[in-house]
Amino acid sequence: MQRFIYAICFLVQSSTLLLAQPLPKRANGVNATLQRPKLVVGIVVDQMRYDYFYRFYDKYSVGGFKRMLNEGFNCRNNHYPYALTVTAAGHAAVYTGSIPAINGIVGNEWYDPIARKGVYCVEDSTVKTVGSTNGGVGKMSPKNLLTSTITDQLQIANSFRSKTVGVAIKDRGSILPAGHTATGAYWFDSKTGNWVTSTFYMNDLPQWAKDLNAQKLPSTYAKRGWQTLLPVDQYTESTPDDQPYESKLPGATKPVFPYDLAGIAGDAYGTVLSTPWGNTMTKDMAIAAIKGENMGKGPFTDFMAISFSTPDRIGHAFGPNSVEQEDIYLRLDLEFADLLSFLDGWVGKGNYTVFLTADHGVMDVPGFWQQHKLPAGLLNERQIAATVKKAMTDAFGPNDFMLASENFQIYLDQKALRAKNVSVDAVHTVVREALLPLPGIADVINLRSMATSTLPDYLQSLYKNNLNPKRSGDLQLVTQPGWFPGSATGTNHGSPYNYDTQVPFLLYGWGVNKGETLRRTTISDIAPTIAALLHLLPPSGNVGNAVEEALKK
Repeated sequence: MQRFIYAICFLVQSSTLLLAQPLPKRANGVNATLQRPKLVVGIVVDQMRYDYFYRFYDKYSVGGFKRMLNEGFNCRNNHYPYALTVTAAGHAAVYTGSIPAINGIVGNEWYDPIARKGVYCVEDSTVKTVGSTNGGVGKMSPKNLLTSTITDQLQIANSFRSKTVGVAIKDRGSILPAGHTATGAYWFDSKTGNWVTSTFYMNDLPQWAKDLNAQKLPSTYAKRGWQTLLPVDQYTESTPDDQPYESKLPGATKPVFPYDLAGIAGDAYGTVLSTPWGNTMTKDMAIAAIKGENMGKGPFTDFMAISFSTPDRIGHAFGPNSVEQEDIYLRLDLEFADLLSFLDGWVGKGNYTVFLTADHGVMDVPGFWQQHKLPAGLLNERQIAATVKKAMTDAFGPNDFMLASENFQIYLDQKALRAKNVSVDAVHTVVREALLPLPGIADVINLRSMATSTLPDYLQSLYKNNLNPKRSGDLQLVTQPGWFPGSATGTNHGSPYNYDTQVPFLLYGWGVNKGETLRRTTISDIAPTIAALLHLLPPSGNVGNAVEEALKK
């Protein structure tokens, strides 16, 4: 009996000692507790071509783009896997790991043939503006996004205890990355100069956002104007200032430095967004949100999604070869250096992960190409519309078959077609035959019967990935490379060609190897790569694959 009592005491004592021991380590020495970064920062630059890393490389600082390029992992052959490369579709694809055919964001706008009205990508009439007296600016939410995002998956994984925040001047650049479950998404109201949100997220701005708005920083920055960072004669990667194919800032008489923003008439807040100060304001808001929400300080990984919208405004107006575009990237590099320095101090270097990409690239200004005997031009939209109308009338008599046109697509009235016993195939044949002789038109495809397309397989797959049966049109106009509808000044994007599809994908920080790859990756690979890094289930519509060589084992 005494031996039995001794045995019981020994077992109890041994169990107590075992319970008191620290968590065991695996055989390879890794802690049994799952390791994750304190903070993930996703950065999308609106209209950043891949080549901007290298065209201006020698003039970048050591702490911005160069720091990420030299210490991070660079996917140097990264492309969009669909044709219509625009802002909303790009942001949605980055964060869903998906394509428009699945996530539903087929463009910035599209036409709803059932409701017979146009749709803006993040519109939501059921919510209200928060943070501004401008009622329309806040009627926005992610309800039109049909899949989850990587930010949603992070929230789901830990029972919604992470902080996930989106910040961008453009509403769609903030809302779509932040996802459906965000702590908050904030965008800029150019009428009042305030950062705003909607009742989808909250009923009142947090105090930190009110405090930032109260500083009236847009007015302060506008007073400083816009001068080149370096002497203008050092911008040797760009054309000389003041080209006939460049647009002008509102109120300016010439597209020439320096720009006196305080003296520009009209919407002062809107004008300052078309200068590097728009990027500064975005960085200010992102840092204020990280501080205000205490992101990166809690027990769970937090996620800040930032989109820098201003390069798109400048790129459209002046083009990739302008002094203005070079200057904004030299200054954006300094904003990145400032942001990384802040993160070093806030969560500690090595405790956060950053990825950098873009929502689309951009074509050079056609006028610039023509100046150098390269093939490019502008489509005549009125001529196209008149040609389509005449061809359909000649073939089918007076009709009202066309409901709308958006994203280079024609939406047909199916009910009207059936009433006259006319098929989509018949309309396609007539329209294609009429449009092919026009300058800049490469083809017209039938989106309801893509198997009949004469496009090469590569292009056909890109258009197929864009096709959402409920939101896409019936006929798709395919432009020749270097051609788009527009005016004699400025440039555009939205095509399936390399200048629009190839964008950066750069990873830096916690869990990331140093190196690069030239194998082809796609935008759809970003979300699953971050999911793998964080040990999460990828988003619901994911079609991409993790870039495994970028991640530490």
